[in-house]
Amino acid sequence: MVEYRFAAINSAGKSITGAITADSVREVKQKIKNLAEKNQLQIKSIEKKTTFLYKAKKGSDKPIKGSQKAFNKEEVVDALTRLNYEVISVNKVLLDFNAKPPTLDIVNFVKISAELLDQKLPYGEILTLLINDTQNKTLREALKDINAELKKGTDSQAVFMRYQSVFGKFTSYMLGLASKSGNMTEIYKATAKFLERQQEFKKSLKSALISPFVTVFVLMLAVLYYVGYIFPETANLFLRFGIELPPMTAFTLKFSNFLKDNIIVILAIFFVPIISLLYYFRTKPGKMFLDGMLLKIPIVGNLIHKTIIEVFCRVFYTLYSGSAESIEPIRIAAEASGNTYFEDKIKSIAIPLMIKKGVGITDAFTQCGVFTDTALSRFHSGEETGTIKNTALQLANYYESETVYKLKNIIELIQVIISMVIMIVMIMLTLVSAETATVKPKMPGM
Repeated sequence: MVEYRFAAINSAGKSITGAITADSVREVKQKIKNLAEKNQLQIKSIEKKTTFLYKAKKGSDKPIKGSQKAFNKEEVVDALTRLNYEVISVNKVLLDFNAKPPTLDIVNFVKISAELLDQKLPYGEILTLLINDTQNKTLREALKDINAELKKGTDSQAVFMRYQSVFGKFTSYMLGLASKSGNMTEIYKATAKFLERQQEFKKSLKSALISPFVTVFVLMLAVLYYVGYIFPETANLFLRFGIELPPMTAFTLKFSNFLKDNIIVILAIFFVPIISLLYYFRTKPGKMFLDGMLLKIPIVGNLIHKTIIEVFCRVFYTLYSGSAESIEPIRIAAEASGNTYFEDKIKSIAIPLMIKKGVGITDAFTQCGVFTDTALSRFHSGEETGTIKNTALQLANYYESETVYKLKNIIELIQVIISMVIMIVMIMLTLVSAETATVKPKMPGM
């Protein structure tokens, strides 16, 4: 998140200041512009909150170095002076860029917080402990700012939502909600479980889909390099001596010449569609189309679908408190699923049916068409018996067990298939190379 402070003069001639936070500089400036137009303000200055490196000492003690976020250099100097430090230097960091922390660091933060909350340790002390032990700079700075804001009495949900770029939208929402709820420990445990499952799922999906594609792609590049550059050197040597080439060698040489003669066209045919699709998938319709197609991938798509339902049910269980308060938990659970197609179907079909027509949860979920028959059956049973909250947890645990077991088997099967493909390609290359050993030059006079 980018934070700016602006100074302005209103229509009555009074000076006012304010702070604006957003995901980008452009968004901040647009917000300030809209605010100025709406309230007839004359903007005098805009300052960005950035990091300053300082060096200071107290009395005869050894000088200390540190960093502090502030809107300008004077703020840092003033803060150190009030603490009776003699300021030696304060310099603005030129490249103040903080990458998003690794998911593992965020999972550890939430998990450790849940364990310490379970031991009845005050949340302020927990943040202080984790700030000192956190190695990632971005996460550490975010926790410092959150701790300072909470000590001032700022609304916890507003504070955490300000750091969506660090924790993610769903995690920020849950941690902010936890601080305001009466069941902080339970929400932190549920959030930690959700993040662990999300990380595990992404890792498994990478092993099942991404790694094999990368392996095959690199193998193709190696084969093309061999066929297009290394092999022709040997084959053309035989041709220069008028030696007749064996069938496989002759075919491979023709293929090699075809590749070299049409390399630009071939690269265009291969890369242009890929680049176009990647660009399209970055758009909202493209992202929704891709997420919908993921659910239809043979074998793996079914497991992705069930994992999404598992995540939905786990979040829904955490937030659901009764049929009268079901809309918001459903909306948040849909957003947490991480699949825009699944989320859109619930938001555009299920929720409107429940709000406008008073349709029950099971019927609304049936109409949106993104839940399995098993899930719909369990929701129907839970709705009839009044145990829909526990039913959601049971369904989440059931799908977790099923997907973990099946995905492990699928990954092993894919690895075997990739190994077979590599073996076949290597055998073919070996045969083509070995065939050159059968080449016999013509005897003189023949």
